[in-house]
Amino acid sequence: MIRVLVVDDDFMVAKVHSGYVERTAGFTVVGTAHTGADALRCVRELAPDLVLLDIYLPDIDGISVLRELRADQSTVDTDVIVITAARDAHTIRGAMRGGALHYLIKPFSYAALRDQLEHVGSLHEKLARLSAGGAPAQQDVDDVFASRPRGTGSLPKGLTQQTADLVRDALRDHPDGLSATECATVTELSRPSSRRYLEHFVSTGRAEVKLRYGGTGRPERQYHWRQ
Repeated sequence: MIRVLVVDDDFMVAKVHSGYVERTAGFTVVGTAHTGADALRCVRELAPDLVLLDIYLPDIDGISVLRELRADQSTVDTDVIVITAARDAHTIRGAMRGGALHYLIKPFSYAALRDQLEHVGSLHEKLARLSAGGAPAQQDVDDVFASRPRGTGSLPKGLTQQTADLVRDALRDHPDGLSATECATVTELSRPSSRRYLEHFVSTGRAEVKLRYGGTGRPERQYHWRQ
């Protein structure tokens, strides 16, 4: 179980983000903080594995909190995902140089945060295997450094993020796979539209296709979300 501290100056936003975390398998919220000083104190006292860190805090800005976490040997190993409305290059650069795993711009959907949380979980698993397996080979190290949360990818013209999220969630909710027709029924999209999104996910590596053979006729393409 990956333990998460949620940091946001807005109590209601912190509650929403905490709910997102609790909905995600393998993650639990161990505390919330609403100021930079409280965030630093909670990290030292609770030792979370991950901090969801807002930038706009009433006392210390989030980038300063991130730098202090990295400068303290007792907190340097805590992972951080920045969650903020800040869109300026200076803040983004500060988050990257401070070692944040990712940067989510508010407002974001549960699916967007879930992708990042699953990336963190995957990264923890890979690092654990490295620790348990002796001296890693270069391929093992490359796998860790190349690991990135895979979103829906750059959407082709005519596809929208909202509908892409809808199709993605339908696939996630049906681990046995869906045909384009079945996906259209679940999402209430047309079959051609549903298939366009499914094929996009296949082309970007998020989904895979297996052939479903029936009694007669051509086999049907069945789409499966990659875990």
